[in-house]
Amino acid sequence: MSVVYTLVLSMLTVAALLALWRLLQGPTTLDRIAALDVFVVLIVAAAAVYAAIYSDGSNIPLLAAVALIALVGSATAARLVERWERHR
Repeated sequence: MSVVYTLVLSMLTVAALLALWRLLQGPTTLDRIAALDVFVVLIVAAAAVYAAIYSDGSNIPLLAAVALIALVGSATAARLVERWERHR
């Protein structure tokens, strides 16, 4: 089972590096917002894998709250950027 965890964590690491690259190189603000949202989701997924490895479900409500706040935050930021671009 540790092979599966190692494979999943390595894939999450590669995805996080790609999201970080998009965050730094994104040509528009919306690209950067989407990359930041993906990065937060990947952090939540890595914490969920950690919870699965150690059979510790005590932080599952915290993971759900962080994911919800990230979703609301990225949607709000995208709406603000859209309004700002329209008024420009």
